[in-house]
Amino acid sequence: MLPPRILRRLILAPLVIVAAVFMIITLPLWLVVTAAASLRLPPPQRRGLRFVWFAVSWLTLESAVLGACLGLWVAGAFGRARHQERHYGLIEWFLGKVYGAAVRIFRLTVDIREPPPTEEELAARLACPVLVLSRHAGPGDSFLLIYHLMALYGRRPRIVMKAALQLDPSLDVVINRLPNAFVPRRTGQSGIIEEIRRLASTMEERDALVIFPEGGNFTPRRRRLAIRRLEEKGLTEEASRARGMDHLLPPRPGGSIAAIEACPSADVVFVAHTGLDDLVTVGDVWRKLPFSAHITAQWWRVPADQVPRGREELTRWLYDQWEVIDGWIAEHRAAEAAPRAGRVG
Repeated sequence: MLPPRILRRLILAPLVIVAAVFMIITLPLWLVVTAAASLRLPPPQRRGLRFVWFAVSWLTLESAVLGACLGLWVAGAFGRARHQERHYGLIEWFLGKVYGAAVRIFRLTVDIREPPPTEEELAARLACPVLVLSRHAGPGDSFLLIYHLMALYGRRPRIVMKAALQLDPSLDVVINRLPNAFVPRRTGQSGIIEEIRRLASTMEERDALVIFPEGGNFTPRRRRLAIRRLEEKGLTEEASRARGMDHLLPPRPGGSIAAIEACPSADVVFVAHTGLDDLVTVGDVWRKLPFSAHITAQWWRVPADQVPRGREELTRWLYDQWEVIDGWIAEHRAAEAAPRAGRVG
């Protein structure tokens, strides 16, 4: 059960700052212990030093964000004036620093591909809100997506998240001051859809509502269960199409349809990405994170006047786009596997 907000502010937020100070003071000890422990592992698995360095960077940045939030709270008449633009700027700064740390520590590279925009598309890029529908896979995909939406495209993101994420103090403070939503675990699909509809209905030109239609990271077991649920509901066409997708969970259309209906003027952006798909849990990251990490993403945009209307048409269209993403992932993985096979042979 999530602690009340007052306890999160009085206990968890100071705890992050204390943890950051402790890690910085004892950093030499952590480095020595981790380096000694890593000597027992083969070189590709010596990830301990990198994780320690990244943890120190993360805690330091979180502490800086909490300090800035306190300053904005005081400057904003103790919370009555939200200073939304300043908070969006703070999020972009934090994500930019985290991204920079990942680049240096994990040798992360991100290759974003999108169809070349026309002059009209460039002029209209910030003239309307967008709904961003992305696959959900790998560590930190939402962080990278939000960062690039802000840094490359000048968007103000909105997102629906699990309430448990409020245990992260900086997320708890900043995200609750902006148009976002945290949903408790007990909230059903109808409650999530209602939050999506609420956020979409008030979007303005620079806003971007981010939705992950799969509802979670892909695993083979989750895929089988999702297909079974479709069959039990009598959705035979959707189940058949889901069986044809090997790399994705079938999309749940309710949230996407609610957002499109609540904001019919929004363009829709689809995001496919691959590179760290097998790293789902913290254990996966520890065991399998490569020495250098590379993520490839493909984005394409559908203008609002080309988005279908009507629930059945939208559901088929969403599955159409998901099949495109699944095919793109299969082609990308095959292209990556070919050089490795050549080296083995």
